[in-house]
Amino acid sequence: MEQKSNTFLETEKIGTLMKKYAIPCIISLLVAALYNIVDQIFIANADYLGSYGNAANTVVFPLTVVALAIAVMIGDGCCAFVSISLGANRQRDAHQSIGNAIVLCVASSIVLTAVYLIAMEPILTLFGGKVNAQTYENAKEYFFWITLGVPFYMFGQAMNPIIRSDGSPKFAMAVTVAGAVTNIILDPILIYPMRMGMMGAAVATVAGQILTAALSVWYLFHMKAVRLEKSSFSLQGGLTRRFLMMGITSFLSQASLVVSMAAVQNMCTKYGAADAVFSMPEYSQIPLAVLGIVMKFFQIAISVAVGMAAGCIPIVGYNIGAGRKDRAKQLFTYLLRGEAALGLIALMIAELFPKQLIGIFGAANESAYYTEFAVKSFRIYLCMMVLAMVNKGTFIYLQALGKAVQSTIISLTREVILGVALPIILPVFFGLDGVLYSFPAADILTFAVAAIVIKRTYRELNEPGRQKLIAKEANA
Repeated sequence: MEQKSNTFLETEKIGTLMKKYAIPCIISLLVAALYNIVDQIFIANADYLGSYGNAANTVVFPLTVVALAIAVMIGDGCCAFVSISLGANRQRDAHQSIGNAIVLCVASSIVLTAVYLIAMEPILTLFGGKVNAQTYENAKEYFFWITLGVPFYMFGQAMNPIIRSDGSPKFAMAVTVAGAVTNIILDPILIYPMRMGMMGAAVATVAGQILTAALSVWYLFHMKAVRLEKSSFSLQGGLTRRFLMMGITSFLSQASLVVSMAAVQNMCTKYGAADAVFSMPEYSQIPLAVLGIVMKFFQIAISVAVGMAAGCIPIVGYNIGAGRKDRAKQLFTYLLRGEAALGLIALMIAELFPKQLIGIFGAANESAYYTEFAVKSFRIYLCMMVLAMVNKGTFIYLQALGKAVQSTIISLTREVILGVALPIILPVFFGLDGVLYSFPAADILTFAVAAIVIKRTYRELNEPGRQKLIAKEANA
């Protein structure tokens, strides 16, 4: 059968392509984000779990991000590489990179699962799990069952961008939605009438992840622009290095977020213990629980930002491969405007409706200290959402261009250098509030770097005779 071509990526209107690719990608990532968020909502509203279960969910959340970091490095890198390869009419590179990505994903997920099961106690302790005994027991139960689903979770997340690169963004969205719907249906059943607690929340999540992985396997046998062969699964060192380098920014943006979370959550626990209210045993879990809720809201917003940018990866990659820098520049402009608008909307919601947001997570069942700290956290921690969205869009766009070095530098600056240093330094002067100030401060300083890179990228896209240069850099 003759394979279909993706040449429409070079000819169709940029705005139309953005809608076609970005919207399904946004929905896919939003739905993926809902896995953990839905768990936390149902947990928080269960009278026998409450803020203790909420805090436990916050402890485990960064560990699922580690799995996601590895998966998106493989998936996003392969997506960008496949798109450039198809634009340059290199079918062999395209199918071999997908086969290699599958092998890498399966192998790495098995290794990560083993590490998690062996080192459970020190890992949970690192992320603040021992803030009190009840939180730790809840975290341990939730973590064990979530860990068993890591291979399915990673496979589904890695294959999603690869499916998009094959020209099927709607199917990529559908498989994620199917898994999330399964989770949403099972969560209230297992948590409330069956009273399975943290185990029930985790089992519901894993069931959805298994369905997403199974549907992704089905698609791999029905691809449109690429056909997998037996030789596709033979690991090629040079090939894997090339597409993994394109995905390194995705990895660092997630993995470095984990490092930042570890710093933030530990400082939250440390300075919460020094607070007049949160030093009391019955309230000690509140800062950690609230911080998790604020992070979940940010995760929703950032999922839209990432989806908007990641959905553009196949478009950018194909046009760079075809030498159409004019279309790449136009797409960059649209993307930056969209990210800024998104950040403004998210900022208004966080600043104007913090009580309503915290109410979704069981605030009615908690003390007044819980709501008071949550309102302050939303308003301070998220006050630079506009810059956060623009920064994230810039990271991913540079990755799509094959500019892994520039993208990596900005990402590391935000998440590692500033994301770790500021939560440690600022609380020395401002106490627990310093943890909250660290997030907007990091986004302001990161944007100062991102603005320089944005200006240089526009200059390169404007220079005559550079039609093929970026593509050659990506293929080097």
